[in-house]
Amino acid sequence: MTSSFSNLSLAEPLARAVAEMGYESMTPIQEQAIPVVLTGQDVMGAAQTGTGKTAAFSLPLLQRLLKHESSSTSPARHPVRALVLLPTRELADQVAQQVALYAKYTKLRSTVVFGGMDMKPQTLELKKGVEILVATPGRLLDHIEAKNAVLNQVEYVVLDEADRMLDIGFLPDLQRILSYLPKQRTTLLFSATFSPEIKRLAGSYLQNPVTIEVARPNETASTVEQHFYSAGDDDKRRAIHQVLKSRGIKQAFIFVNSKLGCARLARSLEREGLKTTALHGDKSQDERLKALEAFKSGEVDLLVCTDVAARGLDIKDVPAVFNFDVPFNAEDYVHRIGRTGRAGASGLAVTLVSGSDTRLVADIEKLLKTKIEIEAIEYDNERPQGRFNDGRRVWHEAEEGASAPRATHPERAGRSRGGFRPAPVSRDPFFDKPYEAPAESQAPGWEAPARPARSSSSPNIKQRRMVAALFKSPPAPEPVNES
Repeated sequence: MTSSFSNLSLAEPLARAVAEMGYESMTPIQEQAIPVVLTGQDVMGAAQTGTGKTAAFSLPLLQRLLKHESSSTSPARHPVRALVLLPTRELADQVAQQVALYAKYTKLRSTVVFGGMDMKPQTLELKKGVEILVATPGRLLDHIEAKNAVLNQVEYVVLDEADRMLDIGFLPDLQRILSYLPKQRTTLLFSATFSPEIKRLAGSYLQNPVTIEVARPNETASTVEQHFYSAGDDDKRRAIHQVLKSRGIKQAFIFVNSKLGCARLARSLEREGLKTTALHGDKSQDERLKALEAFKSGEVDLLVCTDVAARGLDIKDVPAVFNFDVPFNAEDYVHRIGRTGRAGASGLAVTLVSGSDTRLVADIEKLLKTKIEIEAIEYDNERPQGRFNDGRRVWHEAEEGASAPRATHPERAGRSRGGFRPAPVSRDPFFDKPYEAPAESQAPGWEAPARPARSSSSPNIKQRRMVAALFKSPPAPEPVNES
């Protein structure tokens, strides 16, 4: 039987915050990790994303820090006692928000530091004194070198999403940071999988850790309904419209493999009347935070993102995830669909599979140890037509930055005058569909003639006959001089 938070005997300020946030039953990782962390032992925890890891380590750490809570305003009375390291800016900001909510009725101070933002505001917060510091490794080293952060009194360190930090290449940074910490401390390591690299990291920095594993490595949540639909590159947006409509889905993540594809897909869906924003690495940190906030608040229905957002983002009640592109790395499939069906809620994961994705789907099958059935998607009779909110027809531009509409009908979108086939500006299948040529161009070996320059005077009869011969049509009659 699942334990309740009311049975934890948390300090009154923490219990009040937890009740205010609506927490009732603990998730498996919380149920197993919280009692162990409360004893001060090292922990090596493996759990799939969306299982409540933040509360699993934050609540017991705050409980232990409260034993020496200081009400003094002096920064010296608020040294860094707990350090939480995370791989991405978004995840660091999210965990910091959660910690602040848990500690809102205590006198404990917390802050977050990550790259992509001005260091000055972060420095001011650090100078005030904080007990709990949430950080990404690179920016933390910047503050250490600037002597803004002193870590010689750290009692607890948390390495969250440790496998992701190693994937990004943070191991040297982690080793440097850990060298600044006291040897006598409690270390908590959480990872999606226990890879050999993670085990070596744990062996170097954890002391007799208690191993907690609540799910098999790379297991997908049982609450997520998974579908793989066959969809050609030209039909994927149509498939998204169909699933959203048939399932009555109001919000969803849509994952793509490239930053360029992310930006273009978001813009295209926005033109088709869906409230959409993009989240990818070329966005400034301020833009990324605003995009997440708009999605969390419901101002935006679809968050189109690259794998920068695939791990750790805890946005409640997102009913669906779309894999617009099958991920290159099979493990990323698990982390992507972990954005839905979180903490016991049900969710839908839709992966759109084109003909070139056979090997990638096979990799996912191998990882999940299950056979994947590729289903056909049933469409409504009419293709979705992109529209503005006022009902005007959307003009899909054939090239990015085109200044005028290029088509009046979806079947002739992007047709050029004279049957030319301009070279596409990129390999994006949704913005660079092949141009249709006139019927005459279909003959083998046919090449479009150069269009004669326009002139204010009529072309002479010789020029007219040459052009007519190229198009295999009879020449126009010679104009009659009626004067």
